[in-house]
Amino acid sequence: MFSTRVRGRLPSAGQAPARLAFGGDYNPEQWPAEVWDEDVRLMLEAGVDLVTVGVFSWAHLEVGPGDYRFAWLDDVLGRLTSAGIGIDLATATASPPPWLSTLHPEMLPMTREGTRLWPGGRQAFCPSSPIYRTYAAHLCRQLAERYGDLDGLQLWHVGNELGCHNALCFCDVSATAFREWLRARYGAVDALNDAWGTAFWSQRYTDFEQVLPPRSAAASGNPTQELDFRRFSSDELLANYVAERDILHEVSPGVPVTTNFMVTEHIREMDYWAWAREVDVVSNDHYLVAADPDSYRELAFCADLTRGLAGGGPWLLMETSPSAVNWQPRNIARRPGELLRSAIQHVSRGADGVLFFQWRAARAGAEKFHAGIVPHAGTDTRVWREAVELRQVLDAVAEVAGSVVHNHVAIVFDWHAWWACELDSHPSVDVTYLDRAHALHRSLTDAGVGVDLAHPEDDLSRYDLVLVPTLYSVTDTAVDRLLAAAEGGATVLVTYFSGIVDEHDHIRLGGYPGAFRDLLGLRVEEFLPLRLGETVELSNGWTADVWAEDLRLAGAEALATYVDGPAPGVPAITRHTVGDGSAWYAACRLDRAGCDGLVAMLLAEADVAPIAVVPPGVEVTRRTADDGQSWLFVVNHTDEDVVVEAHGLDLVEDRQAEGHVSVDAGRIAVIREM
Repeated sequence: MFSTRVRGRLPSAGQAPARLAFGGDYNPEQWPAEVWDEDVRLMLEAGVDLVTVGVFSWAHLEVGPGDYRFAWLDDVLGRLTSAGIGIDLATATASPPPWLSTLHPEMLPMTREGTRLWPGGRQAFCPSSPIYRTYAAHLCRQLAERYGDLDGLQLWHVGNELGCHNALCFCDVSATAFREWLRARYGAVDALNDAWGTAFWSQRYTDFEQVLPPRSAAASGNPTQELDFRRFSSDELLANYVAERDILHEVSPGVPVTTNFMVTEHIREMDYWAWAREVDVVSNDHYLVAADPDSYRELAFCADLTRGLAGGGPWLLMETSPSAVNWQPRNIARRPGELLRSAIQHVSRGADGVLFFQWRAARAGAEKFHAGIVPHAGTDTRVWREAVELRQVLDAVAEVAGSVVHNHVAIVFDWHAWWACELDSHPSVDVTYLDRAHALHRSLTDAGVGVDLAHPEDDLSRYDLVLVPTLYSVTDTAVDRLLAAAEGGATVLVTYFSGIVDEHDHIRLGGYPGAFRDLLGLRVEEFLPLRLGETVELSNGWTADVWAEDLRLAGAEALATYVDGPAPGVPAITRHTVGDGSAWYAACRLDRAGCDGLVAMLLAEADVAPIAVVPPGVEVTRRTADDGQSWLFVVNHTDEDVVVEAHGLDLVEDRQAEGHVSVDAGRIAVIREM
């Protein structure tokens, strides 16, 4: 937990805080003042030590231009501080008040089709609007000057889930800002024409003023225009954060500043690799996808990716739900024990705190059916009891705080490649970016192997196994990084539809997979996407669907070939010796058994041992401190009791593990290893 006196970033390994943070998003403005005393009493009963305050309170803090009303917030923060509850204070700029959009309707966002989006929800502003930025900066400065020295202030929280609803705005204000962004990126309009390939379809520009956002058009739009607009949009949202952060750093030095990322499978508009460099503490919001019975797997992937954004260090889970959410088609309540399992998944993968949205379930508004630690039914509920249990478990394992995760396997991940991979007019709509990344992560997790998520241009030399799924667009620097890893002794796997284009979405000529031909020792003449439901068999008994290729070897060896389909006898899985390592290629979309089999072969060649041997559905991860002390986390998502090899003290059950630990169905264990 953050110290209430000494402020700074999350402590590094070896400088563990006293507690793992526990709490949630607190919205006292939604309740009469007589409820506030009960809130503080229940927070102390539950062991809450950090709450986020003021996220959506702009209309309560500034009731008209420059008319600020802080008395109620003074009261709330005073109560929390007196009780010793730490404060993550939001700048309240997440959603402008109605008076602001009434005065300045030109700040409202616009869809690709030209529809103006009106107030009534949240985030009703164009990210490029100078009007929004000016008013937001004034409010931010007022808050910083008033509360910057508050004793209980642990964090500043800029906005909230920036880009959740307004990431892409196509209005004229955005168009002007987009042109300025392009001028800065390309310098001259001829460079823009070259990058965008505007010789195609008579799209050549003679002046930047002719450029528009990729609004709805009569035919497929320019793919590089779309890609650059996504880059611009991510940068514009980040600029909003940076503007407020700089005010907070100026007025309230020493207090760390964050904004809550949304690293999840259904949000892709922000390049969080770029954002992570700008925050003092990496924090993330994550909600399970109720329709997915194995949603804990997506959680594990996102938590690993968030740790990657934090540079491998500790991070903060800013929001998750104690039970059902309000915004999915079927809002499935968490099953008994799921709250604890999900929270410990995050902690096992580097989180040094678990906060929930929300503290008290709302009685009105769009999120009134979103669960709270204090449900509508009050504290005589399973949700309350499980939240209190979580606090007790977090206290029992508090010594892990500040420790890190060291793995020997990395999956390369890039938001730019995600955007580019899923542009229009590609060979198959069935090829999606996350598909192979999730499949490989699942196979590794089921094998008991820990995995990091890394940027393509990171130094990958410390890994024994590097997996490159669907990296459709790739820079020359990233290619060099992967080549260096293989030459240095790593085993590298590249999957189909990788290395096809450069960062401008231009085809890398000479045969696919473009950038990776030499690394892989092969050349693909033609893609052979499969029909919906069509499968192909491989010579080793594996099955694949969606994709095949007409492939020629150029130094690589074939490990498996197609038995049938459009390319019988053609290599489907290959291996190429590169320096002291090797580069493998999967030219097809393997089913689960095939993916598991391929990962097993890669782990064997890379000599990567599992953390522990576990059945599918059981996760094992390890955190380690600078002094070498380590902790083994076991999360059992199955309906069966499991026995896992372990030596040390189970901190959760306060029992010795002498060679093994038994973990009941749906439960967890955290072992301080000997």
